[in-house]
Amino acid sequence: MKLVIEDHRTGEVREFELRFPVKLMDSAATAAGEAAAKAGKILSEVLAEKLRGKDGRSAGSGCGAGTGSGKHRCEDRSSGSASGRTNGPEPGVRESFIKTIEREIREDIAAVRQRDPAARGTAEVVLLYSGFHAILAYRIAHRLYLGKHYFSARAVSQAARFFTGIEIHPGAEIGNGLFIDHGMGVVIGETTVIGDNCTLYQGVTLGGTGKDVGKRHPTLGDNVMVGAGAKVLGPIKIGDNVKIAAGAVVLKEIPDCSTAVGIPAKVVRRRGVRVGEGAEKVIDSELDHLHDPDPVAQQMAELEAKIEKLSAEVDRLSAAGNDKKTEEED
Repeated sequence: MKLVIEDHRTGEVREFELRFPVKLMDSAATAAGEAAAKAGKILSEVLAEKLRGKDGRSAGSGCGAGTGSGKHRCEDRSSGSASGRTNGPEPGVRESFIKTIEREIREDIAAVRQRDPAARGTAEVVLLYSGFHAILAYRIAHRLYLGKHYFSARAVSQAARFFTGIEIHPGAEIGNGLFIDHGMGVVIGETTVIGDNCTLYQGVTLGGTGKDVGKRHPTLGDNVMVGAGAKVLGPIKIGDNVKIAAGAVVLKEIPDCSTAVGIPAKVVRRRGVRVGEGAEKVIDSELDHLHDPDPVAQQMAELEAKIEKLSAEVDRLSAAGNDKKTEEED
């Protein structure tokens, strides 16, 4: 790439050649492509190994089998189970796996089209939506992670982060129908659990609070909406049908059917009713940032009211003292 600068006063033309940024982009893109290709090769080997059966176990046993809730769980399925299954690959395992992948992709596409009014077609979602690309890469990386191919799993997730700006650790457990809108700056930690039909906006962090080991990231229930820039930190549980306002910092658990606002986040609505004395009943079908109460502003208003009351009391006492002093002087 050449940069040409012309001095209009003297007519002198200078040319500068920029090489480093271009080479950096080329090398990064090449590395990402190689990592994705390697991950795809390993993934195919892992799937082939699962289809053949390993160590005399059924191909459908262990971790990585899709469930109806979209999460992957381990189950003890021995060859001598009551169901009468025998060792070796089960009939239709390949078809079942392909159907599972197709179902997950269809549900992710349907989630985008249902919740984003700007989505005009399936082709637009598949080709142009970075949130969909990040989730698709996660589903590949997650299966590599379950197969203990940790480096390849992280390579896929980091390649997706490079191209989409969304970082999802391959160890996270994500249900069906996740919609990441815009997505830039979204971070989902290793031990995060996300239920079905959740929505995350740009800048959301589902992270930890330190260097603890084990479960250190939040668990989100079903139908949870997290607003732009919100942070949910620590091994806390967010209930079903919860809405977290933009910019909130959640450090404590939130019950089902609640709306949380502020820093630190506080519940301002629960099951369609505002929390607090004298709060009127409201319809809480969607997260309304414009009319949701601000806990910090409410506390400031209460403090101002107390200060005014105390000032009036001080003025009254001061006036009474002046009157008494005047009477004594007379």
